This record gives sequence, C-alpha cells and structure tokens, in this order.
Amino acid sequence: MSSDLCGSRFLLALPHEIFSVITSSLSPRDVCSLGMSCPGLNAVASSDEAWLAQCDKLGLVPFSTLIEWRKGVSSYKALCRFLVNIQPLMGIWVHKNPEVGNVVYVMPGFLSVVGCRIVPQTIGPLGLEDGPLLWTSVFEILCKYDGSTAFFLHGRERGEDYVYPGFLKSVDRNCNMLSLEVEPLHQLDGGNTSSEIPFSRLESDDRERLLDFTSQVRDIVPDAAKGIFFPPMRNDERLLLLHMYERTLNPTKLGSSAAGGGDQENQSTTLHGFLQPVGLCLRAPNMKIHHYKAWPSMYEGQSILYKMPIEPPKEYHQYAGLWGGTYGWTPRRLSKETFGERLFLILISYEVSEGKECMLATKILEGSSYAERPNGSTMFTVNIDQPALELFPCDSQPNPIDSFGGEGIVDGNGFRYPGSKPGSLFVLPNGLLVFIYKEWRIMLTLQRLDLTDLLRRGERVLSLPPIFNFVYPTR
Repeated sequence: MSSDLCGSRFLLALPHEIFSVITSSLSPRDVCSLGMSCPGLNAVASSDEAWLAQCDKLGLVPFSTLIEWRKGVSSYKALCRFLVNIQPLMGIWVHKNPEVGNVVYVMPGFLSVVGCRIVPQTIGPLGLEDGPLLWTSVFEILCKYDGSTAFFLHGRERGEDYVYPGFLKSVDRNCNMLSLEVEPLHQLDGGNTSSEIPFSRLESDDRERLLDFTSQVRDIVPDAAKGIFFPPMRNDERLLLLHMYERTLNPTKLGSSAAGGGDQENQSTTLHGFLQPVGLCLRAPNMKIHHYKAWPSMYEGQSILYKMPIEPPKEYHQYAGLWGGTYGWTPRRLSKETFGERLFLILISYEVSEGKECMLATKILEGSSYAERPNGSTMFTVNIDQPALELFPCDSQPNPIDSFGGEGIVDGNGFRYPGSKPGSLFVLPNGLLVFIYKEWRIMLTLQRLDLTDLLRRGERVLSLPPIFNFVYPTR
C-alpha cells in the first residue's frame, strides 16, 4: 500500500513529539498494528519515540528512570514488552500466616521488579518516617536485553544467600493469585500439555516435595550482586545475575553453577542435568476467589499469594488505601513517641452493607511474634454518613476536620466472628486517622504510607529458606 493511500505522508510529516502524543493514546497492540499497515508507518511506529510514550503511559516508573533503563535493553519497544508483562504483578500480595508476616509488596527495582516481604516489627527509635522499615527479598524478575524475563526466587540456606532460577509463566492482566509451581520445561516452551496433570492438582505433600527438590538448582549470590535490588545498580552486577540465570538453567552449555570445585562441582553439574526436564515457575492467573469483607478465602497447603485490591483515593472515598498504625496517642505522626509499639499495616476500603456505605479497616500485618488477631481481621468499621456523637478527647490538639461513628474489634472467634465495641473515627488536620473506643478510650492511630519510598529507604534482613520464603505455611 502506498503512503498516500494509508495516510502515512501526513503522519510522517508531524514532529516526532506530536506523533508520540498521538501514539500514546493507543495500546501497544494498536501501535504494532499501525506499523504493519504500510511500510511508511512501520519506521515511525517502531521508533524509540513512539515506544517511550507507551512506556511512560504505563506509569510504573518515572520518566527519568525509563531513560536510565533504556541503557540496558535493545529498544524502548523491548522495555515496553517487559513493563506490559509485569504491570499486573505490582501491588500488595498476602497470605494468612500472621506471625511470619506474609505481606509481599511487588515494586520496581532496577530493570526489574522485586517482591519484598515486610517483616513483622515494632516502630524503631527514629519513628516510622525516619527509621528503616525491615524487609526481606522474596523474588526478582529481571528484564533481559530483548525485553523477556528472568525469574529468580530468593532464599537462604546454610548461612548463604542463594538465587533459584525459574520462569515467569502466564501473567493474566487481571491476576489475583501468584503461585509458585514446578512444571516440565516442555510445557513452558509451549509443548503438548493435553496429557499433563496440573501442578495444582497434586497432593499437598507432593507439591511441597517437588518444590524442595527443584530448588536444589541454585547459585550462591556473589557479594557484588547482594545490593542489586534498588538503584543505583551497576550494569555489570545485573549482567552477573543474568549470566547466573543462563548458567544455572543450562549447566551443560555454560558450565556448572557450583559453589565449590572438584568433585562437588561435578556433583552439582550432574544434579542440575538430572533436574533439567523440570523447573520452578511463577504463575499469575485470575481465579474466582470468595471474599469475606475485604479478605480473600485462601487455599490450604499451597504456595500461593493473593492480591489485595487497593482502591485509589477519590472524592467520596478519600481515605482508601494503605495505612500504618499502632495503639496509643501520637500527635506528631508515628514518631519517637511510639518507639517499641507494634506496627500494624491496615488497608482501608469501602463497601455497602445493609444499605449503608461503610469504611472498613482490614489488618494485613501485625508487628509481633504472636498476633493477637488473624490477618484479615476488620479492626474497625464506620458509617461514612454518620458523624461521631462524641467529642475528640484531646483539647490540646486542633479540632478534627471530620468524624464517623462505628465499631471497633474486641476479643472474639477469629476474623469472621469478632466481638465489637462502639467507637469513633476522627480525621485530624495533619492527616492522621484516630479510632477511639468509646468505653475504654483506647486509641488506634493511623497515617497513610508510601510503601515504595519506605522500602527503598528500608533495611534488608536475612531471608528464610526458599520455599518458606515465598509463603510460610500454616501448620
């Protein structure tokens, strides 16, 4: 087709900046289709300007970060391929074990995304904003030169940090489960799967044994790569991990991934060769999940994380999102006055119940070795159309800008049948939320959290063994 018939002459005459604005209103698939419509449009639709606009439209990382990431890939089109693939994984993933704190936050690393498990903790002497948030690495998905992915599970065994290479399988655009599985490699390559039994249909003990067995394919993390998760990271450190990925999955081609030499190295190569027909696999499907209030019903005995939908704040739901809090009065946010208090992570959402629109505060993490209430417990519920009847009890503080009446959790039977007592939620001018039990005058104080910022400034601690590091089972 000539450029006149397809209109490419007009589009090609536009400045690249304007063309980028036009293409940013299209999906990546639309841009590819546009490039295939005629030779004249192909050159422009394949340009870095068009695909940089696509990457920026996704909003996963700042524009300046995209410029830096471009140095490690073949093109912005390759980078967009990676970003589109991992975009559904971003956010908060949970499991119900409260003591170990199975709350995993997936966020950008450097040409990668990192799964960070937030460790149950108390508030340190510097407070929450100035003190480090403790976390450990669970997995990392690196972007390869062509935009494809390299998956690493993280873990620690015998006093050493290891990476366990695997594959990122299917990622549904609306995924709500993150499952660690073992699959034959011919399935991952698109081979015949009609006679295969899905990993999820195996018995719980068999799944656990397979995961433990397959995780013997591993490599010690060199000192040069132990700080790779967040910028700045040197490109040679990233290439080191990618080389380890290829070497460990292809030991006969690139040599062994041994931690030592001699007979130990030969044994490692033999084991890796034996395990080559199977591999670790991270799968992100969309499945029908029942919820009790804001908390998903979870399968027992499976290495699965569940995505917590986070409602963005909007005009009538301005308090939706993630909050951090503790019991006690903290007039200057969660600062030094709360040193040693348990840190709660609480997700605020909205729902209509019995014709009333309510605000729910769901606990997803409690900072203690033994949690008083299960993860998923509703810490308080308030009616957003019902102002509090009580006055705010602290005369020395500015008057609250808003208040709501409701109920707070007390002792009961699990998170489905807790007891409750009347209370009120107050919104202070400095952004704090304070829930006060009417009878006891106990306060639960919350402030909005930016997990990405807190984790970048946080302190990484040692990981658990690899399979337990992903999801620590409840036994």
